[in-house]
Amino acid sequence: MVSISWLLFTYKVPPEPAAKRIALWRRLKGLGAVYLQNGVCLLPRTDEHLRRLKMLENEVALMDGESVLLETAALDSGQEEKVIARFKADRDAAYGEFLGRCADFEAEIAKERAANKFTYAELEEEDTDLKKLQGWLEKIGKLDFYGATLAEEAAARLRDCEALLDAYARDVFDAQDENR
Repeated sequence: MVSISWLLFTYKVPPEPAAKRIALWRRLKGLGAVYLQNGVCLLPRTDEHLRRLKMLENEVALMDGESVLLETAALDSGQEEKVIARFKADRDAAYGEFLGRCADFEAEIAKERAANKFTYAELEEEDTDLKKLQGWLEKIGKLDFYGATLAEEAAARLRDCEALLDAYARDVFDAQDENR
Protein backbone atom coordinates (compact mmCIF):
# COMPACT_ATOMS: atom_id res chain seq x y z
CA MET A 1 0.00 0.00 0.00
CA VAL A 2 1.10 3.61 0.52
CA SER A 3 4.52 3.78 2.12
CA ILE A 4 5.57 7.43 1.98
CA SER A 5 4.79 9.64 4.94
CA TRP A 6 5.02 13.39 5.09
CA LEU A 7 5.08 16.09 7.68
CA LEU A 8 2.15 18.45 7.32
CA PHE A 9 2.84 21.89 8.75
CA THR A 10 0.04 24.41 9.00
CA TYR A 11 0.44 27.89 10.36
CA LYS A 12 -1.29 31.20 10.73
CA VAL A 13 0.70 34.29 11.63
CA PRO A 14 -0.25 37.95 11.96
CA PRO A 15 0.01 39.88 8.68
CA GLU A 16 2.36 42.43 10.23
CA PRO A 17 5.23 42.66 10.34
CA ALA A 18 5.33 41.25 6.83
CA ALA A 19 9.09 40.67 7.03
CA LYS A 20 8.62 37.92 9.63
CA ARG A 21 5.90 36.21 7.61
CA ILE A 22 8.07 36.36 4.47
CA ALA A 23 11.09 35.04 6.36
CA LEU A 24 9.02 32.08 7.57
CA TRP A 25 7.84 31.36 4.01
CA ARG A 26 11.45 31.53 2.75
CA ARG A 27 12.68 29.14 5.42
CA LEU A 28 9.99 26.61 4.56
CA LYS A 29 10.72 26.90 0.83
CA GLY A 30 14.41 26.61 1.68
CA LEU A 31 13.68 23.24 3.28
CA GLY A 32 11.97 22.15 0.06
CA ALA A 33 8.42 22.37 1.38
CA VAL A 34 5.55 22.18 -1.06
CA TYR A 35 2.64 24.48 -0.31
CA LEU A 36 -0.77 22.92 -0.70
CA GLN A 37 -2.35 26.30 0.00
CA ASN A 38 -1.48 29.39 2.04
CA GLY A 39 -0.08 28.34 5.40
CA VAL A 40 -0.26 24.60 4.63
CA CYS A 41 2.83 22.77 3.46
CA LEU A 42 4.36 19.31 3.23
CA LEU A 43 7.83 17.86 3.57
CA PRO A 44 8.99 14.27 3.39
CA ARG A 45 9.11 12.74 6.86
CA THR A 46 12.76 12.80 7.99
CA ASP A 47 14.30 13.42 11.38
CA GLU A 48 15.95 16.59 10.08
CA HIS A 49 12.69 17.96 8.69
CA LEU A 50 10.91 17.13 11.92
CA ARG A 51 13.56 18.93 13.95
CA ARG A 52 13.48 22.01 11.73
CA LEU A 53 9.70 22.17 11.64
CA LYS A 54 9.56 21.95 15.43
CA MET A 55 11.93 24.93 15.58
CA LEU A 56 9.69 26.81 13.12
CA GLU A 57 6.69 25.87 15.24
CA ASN A 58 8.38 27.67 18.12
CA GLU A 59 9.12 30.71 15.93
CA VAL A 60 5.47 30.88 14.86
CA ALA A 61 4.47 30.97 18.54
CA LEU A 62 6.96 33.81 19.13
CA MET A 63 5.24 35.68 16.28
CA ASP A 64 1.93 35.33 18.15
CA GLY A 65 0.80 32.84 15.56
CA GLU A 66 -0.54 29.31 15.61
CA SER A 67 0.80 26.16 14.02
CA VAL A 68 0.10 22.46 13.87
CA LEU A 69 2.59 19.79 12.89
CA LEU A 70 1.26 16.37 11.85
CA GLU A 71 2.59 13.23 10.25
CA THR A 72 0.43 12.17 7.33
CA ALA A 73 0.22 9.79 4.40
CA ALA A 74 -1.78 9.71 1.18
CA LEU A 75 -4.98 7.68 1.14
CA ASP A 76 -4.05 5.94 -2.10
CA SER A 77 -1.35 5.80 -4.74
CA GLY A 78 -3.13 8.41 -6.88
CA GLN A 79 -2.95 10.97 -4.08
CA GLU A 80 0.65 10.02 -3.37
CA GLU A 81 1.53 10.56 -7.04
CA LYS A 82 -0.11 14.01 -6.96
CA VAL A 83 2.01 15.05 -4.01
CA ILE A 84 5.21 13.70 -5.53
CA ALA A 85 4.37 15.48 -8.79
CA ARG A 86 4.15 18.77 -6.86
CA PHE A 87 7.60 18.22 -5.35
CA LYS A 88 9.03 17.35 -8.77
CA ALA A 89 7.41 20.39 -10.40
CA ASP A 90 8.94 22.71 -7.79
CA ARG A 91 12.39 21.21 -8.34
CA ASP A 92 12.01 21.27 -12.13
CA ALA A 93 11.23 24.98 -11.89
CA ALA A 94 14.48 25.48 -9.96
CA TYR A 95 16.43 23.32 -12.41
CA GLY A 96 14.93 25.30 -15.29
CA GLU A 97 16.16 28.55 -13.78
CA PHE A 98 19.55 26.93 -13.23
CA LEU A 99 19.72 25.88 -16.89
CA GLY A 100 19.03 29.48 -17.88
CA ARG A 101 21.95 30.64 -15.76
CA CYS A 102 24.16 28.02 -17.40
CA ALA A 103 23.22 29.51 -20.78
CA ASP A 104 24.21 32.94 -19.44
CA PHE A 105 27.55 31.52 -18.29
CA GLU A 106 28.20 29.96 -21.70
CA ALA A 107 27.25 33.20 -23.46
CA GLU A 108 29.61 35.20 -21.24
CA ILE A 109 32.56 32.97 -22.09
CA ALA A 110 31.64 33.13 -25.79
CA LYS A 111 31.60 36.93 -25.54
CA GLU A 112 35.05 37.00 -23.90
CA ARG A 113 36.42 34.65 -26.57
CA ALA A 114 34.97 36.82 -29.35
CA ALA A 115 36.61 39.88 -27.79
CA ASN A 116 39.91 37.97 -27.34
CA LYS A 117 39.76 38.80 -23.66
CA PHE A 118 42.06 36.15 -22.21
CA THR A 119 43.06 37.65 -18.86
CA TYR A 120 43.55 36.17 -15.43
CA ALA A 121 41.08 38.69 -14.02
CA GLU A 122 38.39 37.50 -16.43
CA LEU A 123 39.23 33.86 -15.73
CA GLU A 124 38.90 34.50 -12.00
CA GLU A 125 35.51 36.13 -12.52
CA GLU A 126 34.27 33.20 -14.62
CA ASP A 127 35.64 30.74 -12.06
CA THR A 128 33.66 32.53 -9.33
CA ASP A 129 30.51 32.32 -11.47
CA LEU A 130 31.07 28.59 -12.02
CA LYS A 131 31.45 28.03 -8.28
CA LYS A 132 28.10 29.76 -7.78
CA LEU A 133 26.51 27.44 -10.33
CA GLN A 134 28.05 24.40 -8.61
CA GLY A 135 26.76 25.50 -5.21
CA TRP A 136 23.32 26.28 -6.57
CA LEU A 137 22.95 22.88 -8.24
CA GLU A 138 24.04 21.22 -5.01
CA LYS A 139 21.35 23.12 -3.09
CA ILE A 140 18.66 22.18 -5.60
CA GLY A 141 19.79 18.55 -5.49
CA LYS A 142 19.45 18.42 -1.72
CA LEU A 143 15.80 19.45 -2.08
CA ASP A 144 15.10 17.06 -4.97
CA PHE A 145 13.50 14.39 -2.83
CA TYR A 146 11.85 12.44 -5.67
CA GLY A 147 14.10 12.79 -8.73
CA ALA A 148 12.79 15.68 -10.82
CA THR A 149 12.89 15.22 -14.59
CA LEU A 150 15.42 18.00 -15.25
CA ALA A 151 17.98 16.80 -12.68
CA GLU A 152 20.14 14.85 -15.12
CA GLU A 153 20.01 17.61 -17.75
CA ALA A 154 21.10 20.16 -15.14
CA ALA A 155 24.00 17.97 -13.99
CA ALA A 156 25.11 17.42 -17.60
CA ARG A 157 24.87 21.14 -18.32
CA LEU A 158 27.03 21.93 -15.31
CA ARG A 159 29.65 19.45 -16.56
CA ASP A 160 29.54 21.25 -19.92
CA CYS A 161 30.10 24.59 -18.16
CA GLU A 162 33.03 23.11 -16.23
CA ALA A 163 34.59 21.82 -19.47
CA LEU A 164 34.00 25.18 -21.14
CA LEU A 165 35.78 26.99 -18.32
CA ASP A 166 38.67 24.51 -18.46
CA ALA A 167 39.09 25.20 -22.18
CA TYR A 168 38.89 28.95 -21.60
CA ALA A 169 41.48 28.65 -18.82
CA ARG A 170 43.87 26.88 -21.19
CA ASP A 171 43.42 29.71 -23.69
CA VAL A 172 44.09 32.29 -20.96
CA PHE A 173 47.26 30.46 -19.90
CA ASP A 174 48.41 30.22 -23.52
CA ALA A 175 47.70 33.91 -24.13
CA GLN A 176 49.55 34.92 -20.96
CA ASP A 177 52.59 32.82 -21.95
CA GLU A 178 52.65 34.56 -25.35
CA ASN A 179 52.67 37.95 -23.62
CA ARG A 180 55.77 37.19 -21.61
